[in-house]
Parts: sequence; C-alpha cells; structure tokens
Amino acid sequence: MSLRPLNAVFMRGGTSKALVFHQRDLPSERERWAPIFLAAMGSPDPYGRQLDGMGGGLTSLSKVCVVGPPTHAGADVDYTFAQVSVSPATVDYSGNCGNMSSAIGPFAVDEGLVAAPRGAEACVRIHNTNTGKLIVARFALEGGRAAVRGPLAIDGVAGTGAPIRLEFRDLSGAKTGRLLPTGSPMQALALADGRSVRASLVDAANPCLFVDAGDLGCAGTEAPEEIEGNAELMSALETLRRIGSVAMGIAASPEQAAQIRSIPFIGLVSRMQAHRVRGGNALGPADADLCVRMLSSGTPHRAIPITSALCVAVACRTPGTLPAMLSAAGSGPIRIAHPSGVVMVEADREPGGGDGDAPAVRHASVYRTARRLFQGQVLFSDEEHP
Repeated sequence: MSLRPLNAVFMRGGTSKALVFHQRDLPSERERWAPIFLAAMGSPDPYGRQLDGMGGGLTSLSKVCVVGPPTHAGADVDYTFAQVSVSPATVDYSGNCGNMSSAIGPFAVDEGLVAAPRGAEACVRIHNTNTGKLIVARFALEGGRAAVRGPLAIDGVAGTGAPIRLEFRDLSGAKTGRLLPTGSPMQALALADGRSVRASLVDAANPCLFVDAGDLGCAGTEAPEEIEGNAELMSALETLRRIGSVAMGIAASPEQAAQIRSIPFIGLVSRMQAHRVRGGNALGPADADLCVRMLSSGTPHRAIPITSALCVAVACRTPGTLPAMLSAAGSGPIRIAHPSGVVMVEADREPGGGDGDAPAVRHASVYRTARRLFQGQVLFSDEEHP
C-alpha cells in the first residue's frame, strides 16, 4: 500500500483545529474530496480517537477547510468548511465553523492568496460557500505576515495571541433563508414520553435549536462529560434536534435529519448562575449574561462553537426567544458562559425588516486568535484516493 502526499497546513482557529487545503491542490470534482478528507483525518474510527489520522477524536478537532479564489464579487477568497465525522464515514458541508473562520484570513495572507497591505493591519473579505455569507477578518501584521503573538486570551485555549476580529455580515437565514424559520420566536416541542419542551429555532450564522435546560431536568451548568454520560438526556436532545430540523425545513423527515448531523446545533440555555468551568475557575452571576451548553454532530462542546455564539447573540436581540427571555444582557456586548469560560459577542440590529416583528441583523462580531501549527504534506492511503 502506497501513501499519497497532499500539501496542507494544520491550523488552530479559536477553540478548533483543522487541516487547511488550497482548492487548487484538490480534485476539481467536489464528490472526490470526501474520501481524501476521511483518510487524512483518520475516519471512520470505531475507537473514536482518530489515531491513524490528523483528527483528535472530537468534532472540534476533526475539521477541514478549503480556500480558493473568490466566486463572490465582494470577497477576496472563497472558504469551504467540511465537518468530518469521527466514527461514521461522513463529511458534512451543511454549515460553517466560526472558530476556523478566524484562521482563513491569516492563511490567505501568509499563502499569498491576498496581497499583504503596506500598513500594520490586514482586512480580508471571506466568502463562506457553505452559507453564502461574507465574513470580514481584521488582524495585525508582522513583517508582511499575520501576527501570532498578542495579548488576547480566549477561554478554552492556553496562553494569548494576536486578536482577530471577525465580522459576520448579513448572517440571518444562513441556511433556511429566515431568521425565524418557523415564523415564531418560541414554541413547544413534544417528546414521546409526553414532556413538553420550550424551544426557539433561530437561523443566524448557522441554524440552532435552543431549549430550556429546566424543561429537561438540567441546571444548564453541566460539564460536557455530564451531558455526554446521561444517555436519556442525549437521546432526548437528539430527538428534539431531529424534530427541529424538520420544523426548520432543513430535513424532510426525522430519518433524513438523522443523516444531516452537523445542523441544526442544539443548545441548553439557562439564566446565569454561579458554577465552575473547566480548569476550576469559578463564575458568578455577574460574570456573564446567559449560560449555554451546545452540542453539534451529537457531541457536547467543551467550549462553544463561534457560529452558535453568534446565533445566541442574535437570539438575545430577538424579542420572544428563549435566549432573550433568559438573558441579563443590556445594550452592550453579550457575555455567554460556556463550559470553558465566557465569550463576548456583539450583535448589531435594527428594529423591523426581519421576519414579522423580528429585527434585521446587520452583523455580529467576535474576537478570536489563530496559529499555524504545521505546514507540509499530509499523507493518506492510496487505497482511499478516488
């Protein structure tokens, strides 16, 4: 058995890591990408560790990004995100990854896809092909390359780095075309055991289903391991996710929703309360505006996906949704408590112009850090090459 080499960069973006490829180095036919991505990441792996590839056994560590020439008039580059499953042999292009979006601007400048400006700051306009939306990345330069060293610390990542401001433009209706796909900010979803669960179905940056943690017997401050170890809770969350997927128009049936694993994300939301996060740090009621525990592709996140955080922020600015009802946020940035700490997101809106009385969201922004970890060639089995 021979091994195929493929030029690649391995990067951290926010609290995620991914292999980043030039589109020019991949087959022109999109259907030929999946076998390459699966082999490179080490999937499928029945042991859930991806030891025979570059993946890390978690959805946040099993990702691929493809960067190429822009197909959008207002963009500098195209960026396609692929979520590679750990155990099933699936590659999902349904949604975007906000964390890895922070790595695309620096990659584009460092790889010469975008000319480095003469000043001290770069501005890269990124067209995410998964959602059709624009993301504007602003970051400092050092010697014509993206700066790495800096003062910004983000919960979930050790140390500090150079800040990258991500501004997500016109992020409402990223997948469904509507901020509130069902037309209502909140509704009741029924489980088979007769329980009624309050839920808000919101589509901004990525479609998300927010449920009241208390309706499922949760405090909303549980660690990811607690959620993952509760089989009854995990089953209920997956059932709700499938029901929500059909209600949002993403899937035609619960059976089809089971095959579209990456969206909608599902999150437990609750009022902010005192609890400890990963690493032992204590958070008090005044340290954040809302508690959120997000799951994607059937896995509780150790932090929070940035697209989910953006959707939370937009929901907090949308009257009648669960996040808006439970949030203590004022007019400034929204502070979201997640299992590793707190993330701040700004959401800019204007009254009216959205779904019914819902606000039209102009943009939302967040700060991340990113770093190039490895560059060279990734090797994968020739037998896996289509």
